[in-house]
Amino acid sequence: MFVDEVRIFVKAGRGGDGVVSFRREKYVPRGGPDGGDGGRGGDVVVVASSRLTTLLDLRYQQHYLAESGRPGEGNRRHGKSAPDVLVRVPVGTLIYDQATGETLADLTAEGQSCVVAKGGKGGRGNSHFATPTNRVPTYAEAGTEGEERWLRLELKLLADVGLVGLPNAGKSTLIASISSAQPRIADYPFTTLIPNLGVVSWTEEQSFVVADIPGLIEGAHEGKGLGIQFLRHIERTSYLLHLVDISEWAPDDPVASFEVLRKELKAYDADLAAKPYAVVGTKSDIKGTGARLEQLRAFCRRKRLKFFAISAATREGLPDLIAFVGKQVETLRTAACATNS
Repeated sequence: MFVDEVRIFVKAGRGGDGVVSFRREKYVPRGGPDGGDGGRGGDVVVVASSRLTTLLDLRYQQHYLAESGRPGEGNRRHGKSAPDVLVRVPVGTLIYDQATGETLADLTAEGQSCVVAKGGKGGRGNSHFATPTNRVPTYAEAGTEGEERWLRLELKLLADVGLVGLPNAGKSTLIASISSAQPRIADYPFTTLIPNLGVVSWTEEQSFVVADIPGLIEGAHEGKGLGIQFLRHIERTSYLLHLVDISEWAPDDPVASFEVLRKELKAYDADLAAKPYAVVGTKSDIKGTGARLEQLRAFCRRKRLKFFAISAATREGLPDLIAFVGKQVETLRTAACATNS
């Protein structure tokens, strides 16, 4: 099961109490206070792991509680600090404070972590409070409470290229043809129910990641069909491919299909719609007379949009498409690095 949004409760451990103790040893006069400090409470830490692809585990375990630190002991011995609790999530997970909506972290790399609940500090023992005027302090500090909060975790897959299209536009067939991904493929709408990722090699040493999401329909931003719940998974992409069915049996006008896609993207997020993109006419092996293909090609020419006609089944047009997209991704990566440096 693919789960991309969950709520969890985290509570860090309480700090251990400082202790009141006095040195009592034979032949040692005036021993004085020797109470040790309490140990630190355990933190709750969220860690990104590339081995995970869903937040499913967190749906069934929603509470994460760290242990408290141990109290101090005599002879100035510190109490043992509690271990941290690690919550492992997929790379690409965003962490929000449920109460305030504040973004606490965006874990986009393997091993990246965030302390979401800080453990309490251990209290000081009475040895810290001895003064020339108070040589026998009979009090120590209590440990402080650890933080606790409800969190909302949201997964956004990390990919370079996003595939968008109406149901049965050929997205799953395309990603299966150009990568080792194995999405479910069938001849009925909404075959794809979860996002799929595929790695595409376009040179011997260069590759890019493609994300395929369930098909959109008109009114998706209002919750129709599968709605827009999966569009978040292409928000991080740098380039989009708009897939349009140009086969002779396609039920919709190709230009109208393209305009539906653009309308739904803009209704969901103007920034997503503003990403660079190309138009891909799919299923060219069954284009019939080619009238639908020429209609879409002429439209793209008028609008100055980059257009490709492909057949994932016969691989017609795929080498040119892969090479073009690879160059676009590499250019966008270089620009992003220059901006961040």
